[in-house]
Formats: sequence, structure tokens, C-alpha cells
Amino acid sequence: MENTRLWKVLLVLTLAECKHLGQWLQSPFFCRRAQPVALYAYLRGCLESENTPEQAAARRAVFGPDSRADLQALRAVMTELMGQIEHFLVYSEKFERTGDYHIRLAEAYRKRGLEKHFRQSLHAARSDWARQPFRHAEYFDAQVAIEYELYQHQTAGRRTEALNWQELSDQTDTAFIARKLRQACFALSHQIVYSTDYNFGLLDAVLGHVRDSESLQSIPSVGLYYFCYLFLAEVEGEPFFREFKPRLLANLGQLPVDEQRNLHLLAVNFCIRQINQSHPAYFHEALDLYKSALNANLLLENGQLSHFAYNNIVAIALKVGDTDWAEHFIHQYAPFLEKKHRDAAFHLNFARVEYGRQNMKAALLHLQQADYKDLINNLIAKTLQMKIYYETEELDALDAHLQSMQTFIRRQRVIGYHKNNYQNIVRYGRRLLQLNPNSRQARHTLRQQIETEPVLTEKEWFLEMIG
Repeated sequence: MENTRLWKVLLVLTLAECKHLGQWLQSPFFCRRAQPVALYAYLRGCLESENTPEQAAARRAVFGPDSRADLQALRAVMTELMGQIEHFLVYSEKFERTGDYHIRLAEAYRKRGLEKHFRQSLHAARSDWARQPFRHAEYFDAQVAIEYELYQHQTAGRRTEALNWQELSDQTDTAFIARKLRQACFALSHQIVYSTDYNFGLLDAVLGHVRDSESLQSIPSVGLYYFCYLFLAEVEGEPFFREFKPRLLANLGQLPVDEQRNLHLLAVNFCIRQINQSHPAYFHEALDLYKSALNANLLLENGQLSHFAYNNIVAIALKVGDTDWAEHFIHQYAPFLEKKHRDAAFHLNFARVEYGRQNMKAALLHLQQADYKDLINNLIAKTLQMKIYYETEELDALDAHLQSMQTFIRRQRVIGYHKNNYQNIVRYGRRLLQLNPNSRQARHTLRQQIETEPVLTEKEWFLEMIG
């Protein structure tokens, strides 16, 4: 039974959910048969005692010790209990969305012809949504639902009365536009990284409509995603980024935490791509965004910080020369990393700090103390090791390291735009190793090639090494 859908669902329920499910099953309004209740009691006992459920024991618990009920009968009860659990989960999810309560209540009163009750509930729905701080797509969905209920009420028997068509139309448009732009930003971001293509449907019409409406642009859930999409999509995205960033920092409380987080990360990713294309001013922009996200406590999901964000924050802080802040951050946020990444990320980033302070032996020691199972962590560590070998004139070690690094990169299939960057790092690392330091022409030629390379995150380091 441990491989059944029923048992796997029960394993992920919280203690509170298990308790409430038991109360649900005890209510004859929901469950009218004793057998699903008995099966749940048995399975909950297994959960509490950390025992694996057994079919024979389950049959005895459900049908009694003397019953001749077969496995098929037990499966029927399991199916019934599973249906009750799914009904319970749907009910729980709906009642977690408390903002919909008065809208649904107004609908119930409208259908029963109770006008006073209907208007009181609709007024309560408007008040509930007005009090909550967010003006996201879901807020406008609620406004659509409220206006639709009012329209249904108005058309029930007073066809000559002025209807709320304009409000309903405007709120419907805003809800659609906000959701469409939000989805477009995430789809475009995924498309950029994974080199796939999506059909964006009516997006061009939406963009044109928002471009011509300052009132729509002033709505955070529209304006932020509008400018976000444009700086992601346009070749010259900087003007749209400049419009986006102050809007984001000024409207943090107007969107839910997950949307604030996602918008910060989309903007940071744009900054990183600009950095990869040799626009160093974006280091400061990216650090501003990360500090904003940290101050607003946006980067912790389920109490954990992504090791990708951890790495990026340290790297960017070091690039702008904020070494002490980077060291403080490494210590402060290491406990929030997922356990399987914690040691590797901590040592990798401390190696970066030590390298920045020219403590090469200490940097290498940190690099050797962790197992870099994560692909990007591995590439970052290999790049840092390459730099240390060159700067300490360990040229034989560098030669072997570059060969190993090239083989490793060639074997990776899904690393998006990172692949070109790290291939270029290896290529120019080898060119640097083979460079005749006494040839001014060779140095000049290599410098020109590096300066014009469009994707090379270590461009500054290579140019510094050429001298």
C-alpha cells in the first residue's frame, strides 16, 4: 500500500491537515459511510507510528477480523477515501482564498432573490479587496467578478436601468492585460535561457494598447511587467530598464512577495546579461536590486536562499569592490542555503573573497574543500582555479586544467548562454598561456580580439593579464 496514490497523499499532509481531514470524515454531511473513516483511522495510525501500511491489516481495520472481504473491496474503500481527501483539499484551497468569500456569498444571495443580502455582500467584497494592499492581476480578476455579479443582478428584471458595462469591460481588460504581460515576461525569460520559441498570441496588441495609456502604465501589475517585457525583448533594452527600476523600488508593497521576487530576479538576470556583454555599469545596478530584495526579505523561499543567488550576490559585490560586505553576506546567509549546496557555495565564495585579497593559497584551499556537483558552481570554481594558476605561474597545472575544463564544457548540453561564455574563457585562457610576452604585436592582436568578444565575463581579467 505504500506505493498507492492514497498513501502518498497522506504522507505530505501537515498535522493540522490530518486533524481537519479526520473531522471532515466524521461529518455525515461529507462522508456517510463508516468504512472510509475506519480506513483513515488505520492509515493515520501508521503515519503516527511511522509504520508502513499493510493490506491484510487494512482489511481487518475496515471490515473486521472475521470478514471475508477481498482485495477488490478494500480498493473500493481506498478509492472512496481518496475521493474524500480530494474533496477536502479542493474545499481547503477555496477557503484559503478569503477574498472570494463575499463574492461567492453575493452570488448565492442573488440566485435566491435576496436583494438586501446581495448588496451587503457585494459591498463587503468591495471593501475586502480595497483594504488589501496588492494591485496584482488577481485583484482585477476580483473586480471583474464583482462587476459581473452586479451586472447579473441589474439584468434580472430591470432591463431599462443603466448597466455597469463600462466598469465590467475596463476591469476585464485590465485583468487580462496584467496577466498577459506577467506570463509574457516569464515565457520570454525562459525562451532566452533555453533557446525555445513561444507564440505570444495577442501580446503585440496588448503592448500597443498599454504604450498609448499612461493610466494603465501607472498600475503596478501592468506598468512593471510592461517595461520588464520591453527591456527583456528589445535589443536596446536600457531605456526600458531605466523606466522599470525606480517603478519597482517605489511599488514594492503593491504586489505579492512572489511577484516582487520574480520581478527583481528578471531585472537581475537582465543586468547579468548586460555584464556578460561587457557593460560593467550594470554591476552596480544588479547589486542595488539584490540589496533591495534582501532588505525586503524577498529571496528566501520556504526559508531557503538559492545558491545561484548566493553566488551571484557575492560575485557582484566583489566586482564593485564591496569585499567586506561580501564577506559579511557569506556568513549571514550561508545557514539559509539548501544543505546539499551549503558547503560548496560557502567555500567557493570564500575562495573568491580570498582571491580578491590576493590570498592565493587560502583561495585554493577553499576551492579544494567542496564537491561542486552543481554545474554552474563547478564552472565558476574552474574559472577561479584557472586565474590562480596563471597568476601564480603554475603553467603546467594551468595547461592540464584548461584541457580538463574544455572537455567538461563540451559534454554539457543544457547550460544556455553560459556555454559560449565558458568556451571563450577556455579559448582565451589557452591563448594567454601561449602568448609570447616579448611580442608587442601578439599582445596587441590578442587584446583587440578580447575587447571585441561579445560574450566574455572575464574580459576585464584577461585584459589586465595582457598588460
